[in-house]
Amino acid sequence: MAVSNLEMHALFVLGDLRAKLVKQFQSRFVYITEQTAEGIYIAEIDTESALVVDDKQRLELKVGDHFRAAVLPSREGGKFEIKFREIKITVYGLGEYAFVTSADGHGILFKEGHTVVMVFAAHEQLQEGLTKTLKAVTGKAAKWRKGELVTFKASE
Repeated sequence: MAVSNLEMHALFVLGDLRAKLVKQFQSRFVYITEQTAEGIYIAEIDTESALVVDDKQRLELKVGDHFRAAVLPSREGGKFEIKFREIKITVYGLGEYAFVTSADGHGILFKEGHTVVMVFAAHEQLQEGLTKTLKAVTGKAAKWRKGELVTFKASE
């Protein structure tokens, strides 16, 4: 990767965001949600069975064959791209992500349009009320009304 194509501000902001995402995958159970006004998609990743690769040189994180997050150059100075199965989201900087915590763990929410993707590191495997728990955590930063994302409380 040609890091010189990244603006220094984007490199620090997005590189720091990638580092915080790496910390999420230090938990045993990580949940990835994609939530829209129509509903929620949830996947559980057991980090003991999925290979987690933190490539600091390329500013990339890979988890198994299905999840990838990387800081990449762009016309805007830099972007943070997240891919999980068919989900692809691009974050360009401040105002497009939020950090949330609950009694069950902590998460990072990424917003693109009317879609919110959350990477949630649970203290332990969520057995009961999975959807309700993860929707409540997402609701700390994102609210939908009449099919539109009306509120997103960004952390930075």
